[in-house]
Amino acid sequence: MEQAPRDPERQLQPAPLEPLGHPDAGLQSAVGEEAEGARDESPGEGTMTENNFWLKKIEISVSEAEKRTGRNAMNMQETYTAYLIETRSVEHTDGQSVLTDSLWRRYSEFELLRNYLLVYYPHIVVPPLPEKRAEFVWHKLSADNMDPDFVERRRIGLENFLLRVASHPILCRDKIFYLFLTQEGNWKETVNETGFQLKADSRLKALNATFRVKNPDKRFTELKHYSDELQSVISHLLRVRARVADRLYGVYKVHGNYGRVFSEWSAIEKEMGDGLQSAGHHMDVYASSIDDILEDEEHYADQLKEYLFYAEALTVRTFSLKGMTTKLFGQETPEQREARIKVLEEQINEGEQQLKSKNLEGREFVKNAWADIERFKEQKNHDLKEALISYAVMQISMCKKGIQVWTNAKECFSKM
Repeated sequence: MEQAPRDPERQLQPAPLEPLGHPDAGLQSAVGEEAEGARDESPGEGTMTENNFWLKKIEISVSEAEKRTGRNAMNMQETYTAYLIETRSVEHTDGQSVLTDSLWRRYSEFELLRNYLLVYYPHIVVPPLPEKRAEFVWHKLSADNMDPDFVERRRIGLENFLLRVASHPILCRDKIFYLFLTQEGNWKETVNETGFQLKADSRLKALNATFRVKNPDKRFTELKHYSDELQSVISHLLRVRARVADRLYGVYKVHGNYGRVFSEWSAIEKEMGDGLQSAGHHMDVYASSIDDILEDEEHYADQLKEYLFYAEALTVRTFSLKGMTTKLFGQETPEQREARIKVLEEQINEGEQQLKSKNLEGREFVKNAWADIERFKEQKNHDLKEALISYAVMQISMCKKGIQVWTNAKECFSKM
């Protein structure tokens, strides 16, 4: 028998953050106090104040990544990366931050957590995960998902995902999220026992609610157009950045030819030899500096990618359904017709009551969804502003270093 889907109001209620049967009293106490306060708040009243944030009680980090080999569901050997998650209680009697929990998670488990959050919190802009495979790479950057540099950037992205969830006034209180950080064994089974997959499947059966809306909220229509445009703009920006990185890499590396030529030239000169040798050294240093520069740039690119994936999450997918006509053959008796009309009247009355209930639920959903979108807008504006300013500062610093290299070379030439 098919299991009945959970109460739809669960979508509008944050799951209380109740640590169940965990041995560590420090983390239990820290999180438990926050969860107790959360029960007195409405999910639609979350603000960007630190009082709502779980991060005020604990510190979360993804401290390292480890390459492993194991068997998948098909009993085939596979190589994957596991990530070490550490949580620390911020408030302790001795004033020190003490390690309370550490466990390993695969990327697929992060995906499972996010899918669960998407299903149970449809009115919330759930933070995206970092890319599973490298996108918008320039030709010297490896696209291999096992490349150490890529794994390191993804580690940072996964940590950022957890911090985003932990800093969200509603998501941070979810018990499954808490167990993700503290329960290494049987966590997947716990997630599946929530029935979230059944709820996800039941959404497909209720699509009529989507394509029967005759007067959709204009704010969400405008949001869809904005998210489409934001996705397009960030995609173009990342492509331009990749092309610039390619050319910049070439320009810097060409300076290594200056270094080689000056060194060879110094070998045949007596009076000018030292100056040429020093100038060649400065050119070699300049040429080799591009590797670290572009590696730093990748972190800024990853910040843009996060909002590229956010834009994808904001996109509202629309559906269309062609009308269908049904023809009845044969004639009805008056008794059959009267009985059918009575059944239809009962169904209409029942449908009207359900419509009233769904209208109330829909208005509450829109209220909560829009409140979270406003929170997201504030976060987006702040983060993108900081990322672009930091990128500009880095470019200015890079140009200053180039000027300094040529200034040093000029001084070397002056001493010849």
